[in-house]
Amino acid sequence: MAKKFFIRPGAMIALVLKTLFQKPATVDYPNKPLPMPEHFRGKLDFMPEKCIGCLLCMKDCPTDAIEIKKLGDKKFEMDIDLGKCIYCGQCVDSCLKKALAITPNFELAQFSHDKLRVVFNAAGSPDGTDQKA
Repeated sequence: MAKKFFIRPGAMIALVLKTLFQKPATVDYPNKPLPMPEHFRGKLDFMPEKCIGCLLCMKDCPTDAIEIKKLGDKKFEMDIDLGKCIYCGQCVDSCLKKALAITPNFELAQFSHDKLRVVFNAAGSPDGTDQKA
């Protein structure tokens, strides 16, 4: 197709004028929020009040990104390594009590691997500051 423009320069001008008034094919991403599809698999969320400690999510994780620790009677803590997670959703599907959920949050880039490790304590909030990870 490139040869056609070199042979006929008028064809290139016609193409430029044709595309000049079309909408751009790209998205103005950081300036405008990007809508995610309905079943998009982003960052995991843990609800410790629903967890019964069966460890099925930990056993089903293909990358060993999840670690469950028992803190007390019916109190559990989940350590998720988002650097290892491949966001397959297997842990969410295998959770009997629906203590795990997938969020549409996809902005997970960090400068340090330590910030990709999120610990949900028994109170339900991540330890330390929430790093948007």
